[in-house]
Amino acid sequence: MATGSVSDSREKELWRRLGEVNDPELDEPITAMGFVERAEIRGDGGVEVDFRLPTYWCSPNFAFLMLDGVRKALDQLSWSPAYRVRLHDHMFAQEVNRGIEEGKTFGDIFAGLAGDEDIGALRETFSMKAFKRRQEAVLLSLRKQGLTDREILGMDLSAYDTARVGSGDVSQKARYRAALVERFPARRQGDPVFVTWEGQTIPPMALDAYLVELRSVRINMEFNGALCRGLKQARYKELDVIDGEPTLVDFIMDRVPERSAPAT
Repeated sequence: MATGSVSDSREKELWRRLGEVNDPELDEPITAMGFVERAEIRGDGGVEVDFRLPTYWCSPNFAFLMLDGVRKALDQLSWSPAYRVRLHDHMFAQEVNRGIEEGKTFGDIFAGLAGDEDIGALRETFSMKAFKRRQEAVLLSLRKQGLTDREILGMDLSAYDTARVGSGDVSQKARYRAALVERFPARRQGDPVFVTWEGQTIPPMALDAYLVELRSVRINMEFNGALCRGLKQARYKELDVIDGEPTLVDFIMDRVPERSAPAT
């Protein structure tokens, strides 16, 4: 294989792996959110990743979960490269980057930054929200395909794998399956595929009420996603002055000159 082909293949693999890391609060890929500012493969095969979050004060716990996901993604690369991950423009960027350079794990680095918050419990909360959001997308898509609620809720994994959904929901179908199997590792092909987070079956007559619950989760996640995108776009756009006034990003980056005192 030509060197160029190897390089192209590795770059595609790198971005594919990074695209499998989700913002835990939004259940959207960090690449789609624009958090990965740069991901490059050096000539020696090593990898460098520059990572930014929407605001300077983003929760260190969120940063930990995403950076830990990035680490795991890089560990899975087929050529096992050495890598460097750098967090930029965050209130704990210095501590994080110094810890990484010292060879500490992200768990060690963030242990002193997370306070008393239970990272495991936080991770499970986000997993639950992702499970519900993906499940709603598939349930609604199957309804649009003309299936009755009884047919949908009676599906086992085998039927689910062959069921058709709308073209825009193919990805969510696979992602829901992954979330289901992660939540219930002992799931077998003959087991029901649509259950609550607690593992309870959903009666057909209760599906409408259940979908209302799922919808509230989705709306909250979509709102947070729109907010994150807006904050990031506002923060990292080119330095600009609108109607003679500095923008939010100018204040964040401390690029606003002091005003002269009014003449007396």
